[in-house]
Amino acid sequence: MDSAPSKSRNYVLINADGHAGASIRDYKPYLAGEFHGEFETWAKDFHDPWADFDKELADTDDEGLRIGVSSASSPYNWESEERVTILEGQGTVAEVIYPNTVPPFYPSGAVTAPSPTNAADYRLLWAGVQAHNRWLVDFCKKAPGRRAGLAQVFLNDLDDAIAEVKWAKEQGLAGILVPSDHQLSIVNLYERRLDPFWKACSDYGMPVHRHAASVGPPETELTGPAAVAIGVYETAQFIQRTLPHLMIGGVFERFPDLQFVITETGCAWIPDELKRLDGSVIMGRQKGTIAYPLYHRAVEGMAKLPSEHWHNNMHIAPSLLVRKDLDVRHTLGIDRIMWGSDYPHHEGSFPHNNLAVRLLFHDLPEAEVRAMTSLNAAKLYGFDLDMLQKIADRVGPTVEEMGTPVAREELPAVSFSHTVGEAIARQPAMAA
Repeated sequence: MDSAPSKSRNYVLINADGHAGASIRDYKPYLAGEFHGEFETWAKDFHDPWADFDKELADTDDEGLRIGVSSASSPYNWESEERVTILEGQGTVAEVIYPNTVPPFYPSGAVTAPSPTNAADYRLLWAGVQAHNRWLVDFCKKAPGRRAGLAQVFLNDLDDAIAEVKWAKEQGLAGILVPSDHQLSIVNLYERRLDPFWKACSDYGMPVHRHAASVGPPETELTGPAAVAIGVYETAQFIQRTLPHLMIGGVFERFPDLQFVITETGCAWIPDELKRLDGSVIMGRQKGTIAYPLYHRAVEGMAKLPSEHWHNNMHIAPSLLVRKDLDVRHTLGIDRIMWGSDYPHHEGSFPHNNLAVRLLFHDLPEAEVRAMTSLNAAKLYGFDLDMLQKIADRVGPTVEEMGTPVAREELPAVSFSHTVGEAIARQPAMAA
């Protein structure tokens, strides 16, 4: 793929942040039989509280195209052949798949629901997660070599989680998804009790993922509209907690082969955060500083700084990319960044993916673009680039197309896409 002739071939776009799931009824065959009666009771009256959130869409008549929090019922999640056709039409040939719909017994879609906080909830939600993981194996098989599925686990019962890691590896899934923090359920990744889980993921070669999610509950009469707004506002803060948990928590010191991916956030914030973390570790080792009594027991034995662990153990799939995020690509490392479209979420690139990738990459070196849009993901998840190149030669963007700047008249009037919407917002300033 790095030879001179290959550089003139179409780009192999691998979406490192896709979402999929079954419809509610289609999960039942994958659910353990002992839960079928409870499933019928739950499913009969279930209504996703987020389902009607964005019915009045500003930029499309496509009822299946919804923003993430309200996208669980869209058929784009489970219509396999249609999905392949749509993604190819957007120049994409393969994808990494996170959950999105409503697994059995969930209170809402997978990107809005908190993880279980008590034994009764865990019993049901774990059964639902396992049903999703088993559905996902079959869904990936419908597009061989083009889907890397991530098995979801909870960290309430580590025996269950570790057994699921082993099962996922044996079934050909590509990684593990741990719960996101939520206002209703905080999951502290620094806890030493999790070490057997990290060891299992490291031993089985399964990269671990954490995906940004809506961290607040839906609007009710009691919460008011601020519940949604605050949840969105705090999403970045909650996903950013992942770095200090892993770094100061010493997870990579104890498990140096573990690979961890953060998804669906920008990445311009990371260099400053790494500087703060490095500073905390350095000061925390020095007697006589105010940091020493608070940090030293956690950091004095560390062999590497957080910034070094970033380059050895961390990756980011910043599917809500804007150009300022790519300005830090050399600091983060070109090999640490994996492009994602967030399909089928409306805040991602779809249905303007061809515009979005040009907005992001048109003036960047070809080798860097190839690394961020295919090579890095292929290496981490085991995609066969030779196989995917044959598809990309048919549907992928050419080097010339990718290198063509987006003209103002090509932009839609409005777009919920983070990438495209940011470009639209910049137009008046650029014209002034």
